[in-house]
Amino acid sequence: MSADDESADGARPGAAAVHMDGITKRFPGVVANDDIDFAVDRGTVHALVGENGAGKTTLMNVLYGLYEPTEGSVRIDGVRHEFDGPSDAMDAGIGMIHQHFMLVDTMTVAENVVLGNEPTKWGGFATDRAQAIEETKALAERYGFDLDPTAQIDEISIGEQQRVEILKALYRGAEILILDEPTAVLTPQEVEGLFDILEELIAEGKTIIFITHKLGEALEAADEISVLRDGKLVGTVSSAAASQEELARMMVGRDVLLDLEKPAAQRGDPILEVEEMSVEDDRGVTAVSDVDFAVHEGEVFGIAGVDGNGQSELIEAITGLHQPSSGTITFDGSQITTASRSDRIGMGMAYIAEDRQKRSLVMDYDLRRNGLLGCQRLPEFSNGFRIDWESTEEYVDDVIDEYDVRPPDPSADAHSFSGGNQQKFIVGREFERDPSLVVASQPTRGVDIGSIEFIHDRLLDLRADGTAILLVSSKLDEVRQLSDRLAVMHDGEIVAVVDPDAVSEEELGLLMAGEQPAGITAESARVRGGESA
Repeated sequence: MSADDESADGARPGAAAVHMDGITKRFPGVVANDDIDFAVDRGTVHALVGENGAGKTTLMNVLYGLYEPTEGSVRIDGVRHEFDGPSDAMDAGIGMIHQHFMLVDTMTVAENVVLGNEPTKWGGFATDRAQAIEETKALAERYGFDLDPTAQIDEISIGEQQRVEILKALYRGAEILILDEPTAVLTPQEVEGLFDILEELIAEGKTIIFITHKLGEALEAADEISVLRDGKLVGTVSSAAASQEELARMMVGRDVLLDLEKPAAQRGDPILEVEEMSVEDDRGVTAVSDVDFAVHEGEVFGIAGVDGNGQSELIEAITGLHQPSSGTITFDGSQITTASRSDRIGMGMAYIAEDRQKRSLVMDYDLRRNGLLGCQRLPEFSNGFRIDWESTEEYVDDVIDEYDVRPPDPSADAHSFSGGNQQKFIVGREFERDPSLVVASQPTRGVDIGSIEFIHDRLLDLRADGTAILLVSSKLDEVRQLSDRLAVMHDGEIVAVVDPDAVSEEELGLLMAGEQPAGITAESARVRGGESA
């Protein structure tokens, strides 16, 4: 790493906490960042928003030392730096909290905080665990974090785990914190707690940059917001003078409909019925306990909850990827509890998995072969002995065109597409199979605001055509807007089924945390036969 007190153009030390000048980052065939000037004032919160592929994460990876810029320079407090890796960025006072936490579940809070920088005793031959606990406790108290240094990571909440990640960065001397989608897996109460933490950090003189898709949260938490589009900086605006509509227009280049127009549901017969179902996870621990619900024709039945409360195991049992330990599943009048995944596809069950790379794509396959997954034996794609590649290619081409998958190349392998474009392809593949039931788990995870608008519209089109939709989403605004009935899961159980228009975000947050808010009666905790609470 090299650092100079002042660059050739005479930048004044202390002019900004972060100043990225003319940052260009090229990959083979792609310009991810194109001559970006990005500055963040000391002691402020700065949000970075943009569509998938706009270059947000790439720009922050340059700042954190994960990428070396093709062109341009980085200054921290006016001092120019060239980072050879994240350790150099950390030495310059930059910390990054990733969306997927980098914690060791079997270690304690204190052990995670000091990991790699442990205090030692006996001449450096052993870790001083008592000192690690004391230092972690003192740091947590300084910033008002309610954390037990001796608690094991897998025994604390998601919000507490995020605080541990922040403490890790602060323990290493971070003055500038980069947060990647920091509210993605938090309850509303945990989001408010995070914003309180950001205020404390700013009061201490820290500088915060966070990447987000949630425009409302950007407006609430940030002092300024920068918008990227197609690798370029469109502009930076004051949050006090901006609106969600303006930000969306800057991101996408057109007006975006932020509020869904959802006509009343025309609910028909039950398509999916789950009765007294329990599911064990891979360790043999009960992850879903005695769950009952039904999803009807022409309705969206939503499930909300903090990740890790049984939603994944529930969905995998319904879609045939995991065998329930007890209970029954009925699909369109047929009992399918032990039916294969391919049988369920053939019966008209579509599935958008929460982990697209693990469950929905073969990353080394091109889009044509990925378009066939699970359907290679259906008569429209095969005569029973040989795949009809002409029909397959027509189908995949239609999906690519209709769902704006970029680049529009059916011969390209899945791993060459961005996460957002992978998701758009999966959504298109599943929706275009004319399903009677769509099981959609996190359908807009990682996609930009324009694509979210399109996917939501397509879900409502399917609903209007009589398709039953089971929606699982960690985005409360999404699951509340789309759902006709909304179940809340906590600790493997459905604790309530509510009318999403009649419950507040705060009440939902309490239910997601396992608490019973006033006005939500105990009778709503269990639902039989699909009747609304």
